[in-house]
Amino acid sequence: MLGLFKTATPVADPVPTLRDPRSQACTQAQMEEPAYAYWCAAIGEVPRHHRKQWEFCYILQALARTGKLAPDMRGLGFGVGEEPLAALMAQRGVEVLATDLDQSRAAALGWVDTDQHAAGKAALNNRALCDPDSFARLVDYRVVDMNHVPSDLAGRFDFCWSACALEHLGSIANGLAFIEKSIACLVPGGVAVHTTEFNCSSDGDTLDHASTVLFRQRDFLRLADRLRARGHRIDLTFDLGDQPLDRHIDMAPYSADRHLKLMIEKWVTTSFGLIIQKGGA
Repeated sequence: MLGLFKTATPVADPVPTLRDPRSQACTQAQMEEPAYAYWCAAIGEVPRHHRKQWEFCYILQALARTGKLAPDMRGLGFGVGEEPLAALMAQRGVEVLATDLDQSRAAALGWVDTDQHAAGKAALNNRALCDPDSFARLVDYRVVDMNHVPSDLAGRFDFCWSACALEHLGSIANGLAFIEKSIACLVPGGVAVHTTEFNCSSDGDTLDHASTVLFRQRDFLRLADRLRARGHRIDLTFDLGDQPLDRHIDMAPYSADRHLKLMIEKWVTTSFGLIIQKGGA
């Protein structure tokens, strides 16, 4: 199975860690670090080898390492579904604007039936991670289409995030455009953290113009070039790990564990996180 994976990056590509994350792929080693168990406990979950759980831990660790999970910070969440992240952020004193598609469009796309859409604010604290008074005071909810980010959100937030949402915007181009729009919502020095699908099989042929798209190494490298030219910071590594579960490919119906890499149509994919710091004084 290992032969399916592309090895386009240099052998010296930095090994990704959760303790000190950069823009990187999900790997087994990160799930065995103390930070992984810490964030799983914080969101009320038992640690599993599952990439979706990794995405939550990665986002929280990236924000914690950059000092954003602190009182008086303002965060903006995109495509939040019923994630526990907004409630945990509020528990730590962060003011959060959580956003998602309107109910009718989400239902048409199948997100409501699979519990991947938030019908409103109350769904965001369904694990009771934040006391009701603090949650009511610190968290707000708004309908936002990620392909049409409202201009009145520009320059207002210390950080923004999305978990496995931007690959559902219709095309690779739309997903990359969203990332740049999200950065516009930040104050200078603000941090954007997004997780999405990464094509482990090919840096050429991929899944595009579909309900789920698979980003390639070349897509992230070109994005990084554009962002750096505008004064933003992004550090990338494409190391895919070398432990047993890094070589395992989960096939549908997918497992609740042992789920780091999986087959979508003819491609092997995994979760990839992006951390971008906005430039400017």
